[in-house]
Amino acid sequence: MTDKPPMSSAGLRRDMEILEILAGHGDERDADGFGVSWIAQRLGREKSQVSRALRGLEIEGMVERDPLTRRYRLGWRLFALAARTEQSRLVRISAPYVRRLAAAFDEDAYLCVLRGNMVLTLLSVPSSRAYHRVWEGVSVPVIMAAAGRSLLAEWDEERVRELLGTILPAGLDGSVGGSDEWLKELDHVRTAGYAVSDVELDDSEAGVSAPVRDHRGVITAAISVSVTRAASLGRLHEIGVSVAETARELSCALGDGKSAWRRPD
Repeated sequence: MTDKPPMSSAGLRRDMEILEILAGHGDERDADGFGVSWIAQRLGREKSQVSRALRGLEIEGMVERDPLTRRYRLGWRLFALAARTEQSRLVRISAPYVRRLAAAFDEDAYLCVLRGNMVLTLLSVPSSRAYHRVWEGVSVPVIMAAAGRSLLAEWDEERVRELLGTILPAGLDGSVGGSDEWLKELDHVRTAGYAVSDVELDDSEAGVSAPVRDHRGVITAAISVSVTRAASLGRLHEIGVSVAETARELSCALGDGKSAWRRPD
């Protein structure tokens, strides 16, 4: 008996055509979305049919309608699904690189991303030691994570000062640093490709991090190593060079063919 190919859903196919229309015409003229009549004309379908399909897609969060212009755009659920897919891909591709760093230095290594003014750990790989805190899924203020320096490396001075002005505690001490110190550290990330910080939440001696770029060449994450054993500043910078090189390789694996983070001469 020959297996029959699965029957495609005509309704689903028609819905997909609408979504493709909304996703495929993003010039300035269409920035506010599309009206039902335009979509129907584009697809060669009845306006009433398209209107019903759009209402169903809106209920599911796949499209949204501007209350003023009455035009439709792609909805929040599509973007949420896309973000989750990209995040999953990032973790999957990054895992061997983070594991390599953990093994090379026998220290905990992490993959982190920026969410607002918080640093979220997506992946942690422990050292061989018995005790470890679980950081995956945990968010901490950007000022309290070494990875924060790398994640903000592309920000301009005004934007950095504005962010820090809203989150830096009163009566700053040396463990957090002020805006001027942060800006110097960001300059170091831009020139050397990595950051060394004594700000870590797990009682480590220091943290070393480097930015990771995606296929657009934009910083999308940071990898970091918590250095728990006493190390000289020179040793920390040696680790930094290695972390930066690993971040560059990971960036290439994510599609960044023009990564700016090179091993210093």
